[in-house]
Amino acid sequence: MKFICSTKELNIACNNVIRAVSTKVTMPTIEGILIECGSNTLSLTGYDFEFGINTILSAEVEEAGAIIINGKILCDILKKLPDETVTFETNGNAVSIISGAAQYNISGIDADDYPELPSVNGGQNIELNQKLLHSMIIQTVFAVADNESSKPVYTGLKFDITSNEITLVGIDGYRLAIRKEAVSYNGDDLTFIVPKKTIREVIKLMNPESDETIKINIGRRHIIFEVENYSIISRLLDGDFLDYRTAVPGTVSTTVLINTNDAINCIDRTLPVIENNQKNPIRCLFDNDQLRVSTVSSLGRVIDYTHANTQGDRVEIGFNSKFMIDALNAADTDEVRIELAGPVSPVKIMPIEGNSFLFLVLPMRLKNEN
Repeated sequence: MKFICSTKELNIACNNVIRAVSTKVTMPTIEGILIECGSNTLSLTGYDFEFGINTILSAEVEEAGAIIINGKILCDILKKLPDETVTFETNGNAVSIISGAAQYNISGIDADDYPELPSVNGGQNIELNQKLLHSMIIQTVFAVADNESSKPVYTGLKFDITSNEITLVGIDGYRLAIRKEAVSYNGDDLTFIVPKKTIREVIKLMNPESDETIKINIGRRHIIFEVENYSIISRLLDGDFLDYRTAVPGTVSTTVLINTNDAINCIDRTLPVIENNQKNPIRCLFDNDQLRVSTVSSLGRVIDYTHANTQGDRVEIGFNSKFMIDALNAADTDEVRIELAGPVSPVKIMPIEGNSFLFLVLPMRLKNEN
């Protein structure tokens, strides 16, 4: 194998692909990046048995072939190369990397030893606007569970796609995020759950300002996202997901309209005296066109106020400050509508008009401050 390509382009591609290279399993093949070249194209693949990333680059190929190179070593070399182009040449499993006056000679692994990536045959296909999908993911992935301590299926982001509408749902047992949007789709109804790790890698490759489409191919067990010149393949999660439609409280006793940034800043000012979010809830009092936020810990006490248009019953309720700030930060509107049904019911955070997003946060039990 022998090829010449742009050092910068190869460096960028390797640093994206390496995110799918295994760091947990000690197995030389999946600690490496599979490099394949032919017909003036260069393919890079990383795969850790849960998800994989592949990309195609242009290259001047003098001899087709394939090799596996340790991902960390390859990325470390590429970022130090002095010239605009780099030449790779193999002799058996020996790899020569030349750029300017720098020359590296390292050992590779036979490409035949690389595990075969799963395929998605006969899957359902959908194309979505990249900017829209990026926004929807950002507004829901924060509520996806980080570990499997509650329920493994909640470590993924749920997609529901029906006739001309897509819904994304994240839940971790303490909060729920729902984001809906109209889309052009007239195929069969789809429902699937993508691991949070995969979703995070997908959005890193997306351009949040691009109106280009992202192609998604959904199979029974795996899914493929095609973003620009990258393909991300991942297993799907299986299990009983919460019926989020019935989980949203229907009763409302208090409605609050509030400036989003004002609410964030008011809660944020309590953080210096919070030792532990699980043990030191913030106390929110909604009353008389005002939000009063306070908390107390061994570090001290803080009280702050901000204007709020409150209608209905006076409510004093406790929250995990991080969960409330996360939800308010995910809102993409200047103002939000907060609906409450008493001090022990989840709070709903929504746009002033419409239902494009809905965030649900469970309350925390409050102790007497005295």
